[in-house]
Amino acid sequence: MGLVRYLAAAFLLLLFLGLSAGQRVVTVQKGPLYRVRGSHVTLWCKVSGYQGPAEQNFQWSIYQPSAPEREVQIVSTMDPSFPYAVYTQRVRSQGIYVERVQGDAVLLHITELQDQDAGEYECHTPNTDERYFGSYSAKTNLSVIADTLSASMVPQVLTCPEGDAVELTCEVSKSTAQHTHLSVGWYRLQGAGESHAKEILTLSKDFVLRPGPSYTQRFLAGDVQLNKVGNTTYKLSIRGAEPSDQGQLYCEAAEWIEDPDETWKDISRKQTGRTSLAVMSQGRDLSVDITAAETSLSEGDTLQLNCMLGAQKSSSRHFQVLWLLNGVEVARVDPHGVLIWKEEYEERAKLGQLRAFKQSNVVYVLTIYEVGLKDNGTYHCSVSEVKAPGDFHSIQTNLSSGIQIDVKPIESRMRLFVSTSTPQVMAGDALILLCEVQGATSPVSVQWWHLPPQHPGPQVPVATMERDGTLSLGSAYQDSGTRGSLRLEKASSGAFTLVIPNTLDEGDGGRYGCKVTEWSRGQSWTEEGETAVTVRSMGPGLHATLRSRIATVRYGQSFELVCQVSANYTLEEVPVSVGWLFQPSPPTGDYHRLVQILPSGTMAWGEALPHFQGKAQLTKAATSFRLCIPNAAAADEGTYQCEVEVWRRNTLTLGQPAATISSNAVGIKVVLPESKLQVSTKESSLEIGGGADTAIECRIMFARNNSQFTVTWYLLPPSTADATPLTIVRANYSSILEYGAEFSSPVQKSRFLSQRVSSNVFWLRILSVNPRDQGRYYCVVEEWVWLADGWYKLGEGASGRTTLEFKLPERELHLEKTNRSISAREGEEVTLHCLLQGTPPPAARLSATWFRGKESGSARPLLALHYNGAIEYFWENLEGRLHLCYPAASDFSLTLRGVEKDDAGVYYCQVEEWQQQSQGKDWALQASARSGYTQLATIPPESTAFSRICSSPPLLNFILYLPVVLILLLALAGFCWCFIVRKSKTVNVKGDQMMELQGAGEVKKT
Repeated sequence: MGLVRYLAAAFLLLLFLGLSAGQRVVTVQKGPLYRVRGSHVTLWCKVSGYQGPAEQNFQWSIYQPSAPEREVQIVSTMDPSFPYAVYTQRVRSQGIYVERVQGDAVLLHITELQDQDAGEYECHTPNTDERYFGSYSAKTNLSVIADTLSASMVPQVLTCPEGDAVELTCEVSKSTAQHTHLSVGWYRLQGAGESHAKEILTLSKDFVLRPGPSYTQRFLAGDVQLNKVGNTTYKLSIRGAEPSDQGQLYCEAAEWIEDPDETWKDISRKQTGRTSLAVMSQGRDLSVDITAAETSLSEGDTLQLNCMLGAQKSSSRHFQVLWLLNGVEVARVDPHGVLIWKEEYEERAKLGQLRAFKQSNVVYVLTIYEVGLKDNGTYHCSVSEVKAPGDFHSIQTNLSSGIQIDVKPIESRMRLFVSTSTPQVMAGDALILLCEVQGATSPVSVQWWHLPPQHPGPQVPVATMERDGTLSLGSAYQDSGTRGSLRLEKASSGAFTLVIPNTLDEGDGGRYGCKVTEWSRGQSWTEEGETAVTVRSMGPGLHATLRSRIATVRYGQSFELVCQVSANYTLEEVPVSVGWLFQPSPPTGDYHRLVQILPSGTMAWGEALPHFQGKAQLTKAATSFRLCIPNAAAADEGTYQCEVEVWRRNTLTLGQPAATISSNAVGIKVVLPESKLQVSTKESSLEIGGGADTAIECRIMFARNNSQFTVTWYLLPPSTADATPLTIVRANYSSILEYGAEFSSPVQKSRFLSQRVSSNVFWLRILSVNPRDQGRYYCVVEEWVWLADGWYKLGEGASGRTTLEFKLPERELHLEKTNRSISAREGEEVTLHCLLQGTPPPAARLSATWFRGKESGSARPLLALHYNGAIEYFWENLEGRLHLCYPAASDFSLTLRGVEKDDAGVYYCQVEEWQQQSQGKDWALQASARSGYTQLATIPPESTAFSRICSSPPLLNFILYLPVVLILLLALAGFCWCFIVRKSKTVNVKGDQMMELQGAGEVKKT
């Protein structure tokens, strides 16, 4: 039983979790909350599980203790007119406002809490989901209490010598009824205009002492203490006062309360008056001097500076030394002798160009190897004394006098000349550039760059040779397959040659520059020169013109296209390939490649146009390319284009032509045989009585002997003059029938038949004509002929209209004519009434048809009850949802189940009376009538627990499969119980009893 209870509890828990998944939840700050009158209060609120936009709206209201049932609206994120009059002014003045923390979370701010603000606060979020599911508001309580916190200290002006002790007391008390904690802290304002106070020492609400950052060491040493003396007195003690302690000192108390969410909130803060503390410093002896071995240097020389300290008992004192250049720090040596370089000097120090160290406690050395012009200026050393090596506060600081260091530059006599032996080349030829250096006395590095023509911008690196001869190529020149293998050579001590074996196009022209740098004693001098180069491309001046003698050809006729190529250079000297492109008519996208003739003469046929291969004829004569298409077919109609590619003379790399040009497009139209189709356009009319059969004729007056015909029958309903014709049936040239949507039901297919009476006469037979068949009928005949590559439509013609009128009976039935407007919720069912007034004759039979009309079109039949009792559904998707009340004698009401949004519209019914004139005769229509109109409007469904379950597939599957899981678990539990009973017995169980137990186990397993 314990296992069963456990499983039941697990089931309820899982069901609760499943029902909770995905539902909307509004959460507000947990109450009750206690806040002090006059304080700034915030309440948070957030929403989750929603399906609407990311940014949700929030509305805050209050239920005051004097009227707990009355809602008073305070503020809204979406409606400025939401607040009641009592809160309007505070909301407008920002005394009450909402801060959006994120799209689905806000804070309610009350800047100055008043007594009337106490009450139960409600946070409401308007629904943005498709259905209602979950919670949309949450509440919390806020109580307003008096501010009983007080903090006081007698203002004083204190002056004490450095090293003396200082004590200050602060009186703090409270009388709040609720359980609260106090925190007391001491703070110091150093300057008169300083607004940011520095923390000295604080006793937190958790009774923990916490020193400020600048007092941590002294607190750990016991020099700064905070003690509580009695119930309300807090005393600050500072032993060994320092000059840094002076300033305005005050005490701050805070009262804290623990909220229901187990977080602590400060509800009141009070500061005391300030005590002015001045600490008189004791004088110390400390002198600083700076010297240099030499103050006038040349670039590359070595500079050594010495900083010397004068102080009594210097060996037991602790100093920190800073090296300054022009007032900016270069490096510092701390009391332990650790060296710290400023960031801009770290790289030079790593290269061994700088060195600084502590020679003794009073002598410090800075050395700069290979000085440069940036080392010019005035040097100082600054010395600070501290109490201990790890102390950050100095006792005193002294700055040496400045020493001026002058560094003279070294001059270079290097000159540079840049030239080229190939100022003008054709694309594909080589470029040879020369850079000559004169007057250099030290090793040089050479860098070549390129600036393309008419492209102002950064220089493109080409190649670089370092001082040691190392070569590197720019990223654009590393691929040897593009421009060949670049060569950068040193012909002599001052001559450097750059060779680009294979130029690409005009872009390789422009300006080429050589940048040479001479290096000596850590210094460098740079000279730069450039030269201009022109590269002529094969592209400009290349033209291709496509022409044809005839643009329109008859079916079976041949046509020829000529692609004429010209250029400003001799085409016979360069490899040329031509490609033929084709785009069918009408266009199906981009051009397809028909064929390409490579420079080697190889032809590559396109896969998308296989019908051209073996048919198209290609020829070439000098710079003229010809494409001949014999026996033109319809598939040959479209737009043609030729594409010419020219290749470099020194390399023939397929796939990388030097220039490509496309010709103009030429359209070719293939005229198919003319259609000779003539269809009779004679107008006619028919008047048919109820239940009779009729036929509509479509006659072809003339056509080609070998033509086939597709006949489509149409009906123009009599509702409006510009009604859309309804497709009844289409019989193609292979006699395959295809019915329109309104005539696709089995009953309609059996009543409307398309027949070919002779080679040129077609009938549309209509069986058992009824009033719904009225309208104008006509046919559209298409003439099709088989040509060499398929069936083609030559033309079409429409027949004249045949008006079919229904011979209405003289007598009219009496139906209820009242027009109604009703509403139905989606998913429910609704009944549309059609009531016959009076009793029909005993020998008569009744038929009824229901129609539905939309605003955008005429009424269409939904369901018909024929006089023989057969029911015809005109729309398959409605067959399971329509139910007719008949065979009640005079009630033909229609019930629509599972109402959907698209069911909205206007409904009416038409009832007809049929009688058989004599035995064996056809049934004839005797009377008919139409009911009044019923306007149906649909309403979205309500959100229910069942609908939420059904709309969540994971939750629905969980509920469906849970019973199976429970049965299996129960069976397992029964098996375990039997096993335990068997083990606990002390005597053998008889065979038949054992079989019964096993049988019981098997039954439970099943």
